[in-house]
Amino acid sequence: MAVVVVGLEHTSASLELLERVAVPEADRAKVLGLLRDRANLEESVLLSTCLRTEVYAVVDRFHDAVSEVHELLAEKAGMTAAELEPYVTVRFDDDVAAHLFAVAGGLESIVVGESEVLGQVRRAWQQAHDERVSGPVLAGLFRHAVETGKRVRAETAIGRGTASFAHAAVALAARALPEGLSGTTVVVVGAGEVGAGLTRAVVSLPEGNAPRDVVLVNRSEDRAAALVSELGSPAALRTVPLSALPEIAAAADVVLSALDADGPVIGAEQLAPLGSRTERPLLAVDLGVPRNVHRGVADVPGVRLMDIGDVRTSLDETARAREAEIEGVRAIVSEELARYRDTSRARAAAPVISALRARLEGIRVAELERRRPQFGQLTDEAWAEIEEASRAALAKLLHEPTMLLKETASTPRGERLVEALRILFDL
Repeated sequence: MAVVVVGLEHTSASLELLERVAVPEADRAKVLGLLRDRANLEESVLLSTCLRTEVYAVVDRFHDAVSEVHELLAEKAGMTAAELEPYVTVRFDDDVAAHLFAVAGGLESIVVGESEVLGQVRRAWQQAHDERVSGPVLAGLFRHAVETGKRVRAETAIGRGTASFAHAAVALAARALPEGLSGTTVVVVGAGEVGAGLTRAVVSLPEGNAPRDVVLVNRSEDRAAALVSELGSPAALRTVPLSALPEIAAAADVVLSALDADGPVIGAEQLAPLGSRTERPLLAVDLGVPRNVHRGVADVPGVRLMDIGDVRTSLDETARAREAEIEGVRAIVSEELARYRDTSRARAAAPVISALRARLEGIRVAELERRRPQFGQLTDEAWAEIEEASRAALAKLLHEPTMLLKETASTPRGERLVEALRILFDL
């Protein structure tokens, strides 16, 4: 068996294509079920964020398994497999762990070191576990990736400053307005992962830069209320249902949208119900993947529309400021990758070692039982000494093969040794 990751990410695919393959939260259980039904996938985890959609899998037949995932992604994108192929990245074995650890450490994000991705990695694994699609191999991989991400943030300054995609978007909105966000009315649409991050970023702005009014709009009022409570119920923050968006947006200066939806759900009738915003200009920042806001909103007089692409192009300065920390993060990722490989090798060899020990122990016990009647004159104490001596001899006999299997596990030599043992001892 091999471990692979097949998917699309912001370094190789356009925002438009990432929108097409993104899997909303409500659909992830269904997609995990489709992965479970694929003949060549033994375990699977789906990681779908605003900037990547990837399937991690333990596979039986490498090429057949990759084709199955590729076809599923193509179907989601509404494309043929051949059309999607130039944008799909495939990694296997050690490259999978190296990639996932770098993702969890924030090295593969647009905002280098951003904090949100670590939670996304953790939740992807947890959902796959809950849906009974993941198993022991991917559990070990994702658990170690989360540990790596935590260590990166504890031991380096990679996450200082604008440490999340949400903070970067709020900073971009502030720079886009002549007076920043001070004294404005800011509407956040969506209380999911990104929406919650946006709300935290807005309400944490220092006095003098803070909005006068912050309105959280969400489908689920209970979820929005829970977020407000978590934030300590700031005086400037209130919640309204999604149906109230047109009325709220009419009085807003900025709308930050991060709904988890299948496609555009916000149009001119929500953001500019009177058909023009020339008297009170509006900045709309669409962080949805797929996009929340219809592109036609950009044609409404007085409305300026920005999206994830604008956030991406605004981050060069932040990236340069963090370059000094990147080498330290890479060093941690390399250390953790080496530790994971050692652990994985021992884990991979364990079933064969256990089966070999059980087979030889069974032979030892059976042979002693067969020969015991011939030594009926021996006392129980003497027989116990023979038992112990034979057990010790077997342990010494197995020591060298056991160490060799552990040291060479997950290597071509180790695979040959494992196969030889399976054949020789019928394991």
